[in-house]
Amino acid sequence: MNLKKWLAPVLVGILAIGIAGCGTDSSSKEIRIGATAGPHAEVVEAVAKEAAKEGINVKVVEFSDYVTPDKALAEGDLDLNSYQHVPFMENFNKNNNANLVSIGKTILMRMGLYSNQVKSVDEIPDGAVVAIPNDPTNGGRGLALLAKAGLITLKEGVGFKATPADVVSNPKNLQIRELEAAQLPRSLDDVTVAAIPMNYVMSAGIDVAKQGIFLEPKNEPLAVMVLAAREKDKDNPTYKKIAEIYHSPAIKQFIADKFKGTIEPAE
Repeated sequence: MNLKKWLAPVLVGILAIGIAGCGTDSSSKEIRIGATAGPHAEVVEAVAKEAAKEGINVKVVEFSDYVTPDKALAEGDLDLNSYQHVPFMENFNKNNNANLVSIGKTILMRMGLYSNQVKSVDEIPDGAVVAIPNDPTNGGRGLALLAKAGLITLKEGVGFKATPADVVSNPKNLQIRELEAAQLPRSLDDVTVAAIPMNYVMSAGIDVAKQGIFLEPKNEPLAVMVLAAREKDKDNPTYKKIAEIYHSPAIKQFIADKFKGTIEPAE
């Protein structure tokens, strides 16, 4: 018998198995994902459970502020983070000489117009009192939302930096009242409409279906949360797989069951 003839394929097979076993599979190492405590961390926990089914080991690292997760990612203490929108990330990059990038959309947290008095934008009466947040970012966002709803017109180009002074047309003579964002849910019995960020909608237990009359579009940059990575890791196949899991049927169902329409899957 020609042993060389029979042994050669076997040795090749053993060698192939050995090479595969010694390869560096990034899915086998722990992937640390930073998220702020609350909804963001809860969604990442759900993603981690789905990732485990595909052999990806995800550890959720919770934070209580909005700056540290980006610093930790930029410095290499995290592999990914999930808690912010692109404008926030880009501002961090600019101020910290960092190179964080989005590798996928995660969830939507849309600002909306809410009311206990009317059921639609068309029902808002002349002279109605409309409350918006009094901080610069959310205040401008609230005014932009009123403009998108067709209630006011803003000076061209002001975008989310708008202030009440930038209102150039107000056909219903709305009385725009600026309030602390946390007070907006409690103001619904005193004002006709309030523009409320989604985190305060959730904490106040506002029913989006019953009290919401107009929401930001689903492609609004400030409403779309993203999965962030360092620029050099943007093509990492394991990280890309995690980004895909956010759009899986299991995660969509988890979000629907858990958040009842307040938070939505990003498209």
